[in-house]
Amino acid sequence: MKRRNTGDLGEKFARDFLKKRGYRIVETNYRCPRGEIDIIARHKESLVFIEVRSKASLRFGSPEESITFAKRSHLRAAAQYYLQDKGGELPEWRIDVVAIELDGNGKASRIELIENAVGEE
Repeated sequence: MKRRNTGDLGEKFARDFLKKRGYRIVETNYRCPRGEIDIIARHKESLVFIEVRSKASLRFGSPEESITFAKRSHLRAAAQYYLQDKGGELPEWRIDVVAIELDGNGKASRIELIENAVGEE
């Protein structure tokens, strides 16, 4: 499976997974000068920025292990840019990660939500 296909499929699984857990999707693939946010959603009283990490092979580590220090910095910067760009009162917010492992048939063999996975520096 090609990397782009893995990412697209993972994001679809993540959206379905989050909706079943009460997340309301606000926006997907938000791009700004600071980077990209895969999914922006509301969950209870919080605005949640969600990074989706999908892997079809664990040869180079688990999906969540692929989030580098630089990626965490980009996620924080993109979230802060979004909040400033939208203006208004700042809501409670956090950055979650959805880690997805895909089997050889493109089915999700593991989906895990890690809340508040990317905290402040």
